[in-house]
Amino acid sequence: MTIRVLVADDHAAVRAGIVLILGGADDIEVVGEAEDGERAVAMAEELRPDLVLMDVRMPRLDGISATRALAGVCDVLILTTFDVDEYVFGALRAGAAGFLLKNTDAESLVEAVRVVARGEGLIAPGVTRRLIAAFAEQLPTRREPATDPAGLTPREQQVLACIGRGLSNAEIARELDMAEATTKTHVSRVLNKLGLKSRVQAAIYYSEGT
Repeated sequence: MTIRVLVADDHAAVRAGIVLILGGADDIEVVGEAEDGERAVAMAEELRPDLVLMDVRMPRLDGISATRALAGVCDVLILTTFDVDEYVFGALRAGAAGFLLKNTDAESLVEAVRVVARGEGLIAPGVTRRLIAAFAEQLPTRREPATDPAGLTPREQQVLACIGRGLSNAEIARELDMAEATTKTHVSRVLNKLGLKSRVQAAIYYSEGT
């Protein structure tokens, strides 16, 4: 399956470099380029890519606001120069599926796109520890299944546990012996019931209660 990607960055040279890197992968197709957040949202709604590779600092509409606007449209992988907590936490609260720094090498960038496209979350290693600590303080406390205020079904509780272990949709489907399409439906329901916007938030929510 070809992964369709939209690249959003206000620097033409950066966009060209990212497109060149992604273009070298047989399973990735860059379907468009956007020079600002407003254009990124419009193009994503029109083209429906699998993933938007989004910069944070952009004119007209910043990357975090654009990510929030694209909730339910496609996955967003933030790619930025700035390892700043405000950006990391803001992006993930907005529903980004991952956060990566621009100093990553080409091979890691390509693999990051594949990881997010598989339905997994991805965070730059250097920010993971403080991210978990911060979200653990802010997300609702996880309850035991019998008193779960979100009303998760037993199957949804199993899916949440799998997300907490970092399993992809395909891996959850194999472990729980169900179709991958059914898995995606359960994941969406878990996020909706918990009031979360991404698998990353769900994993932190689960780990905070274990």
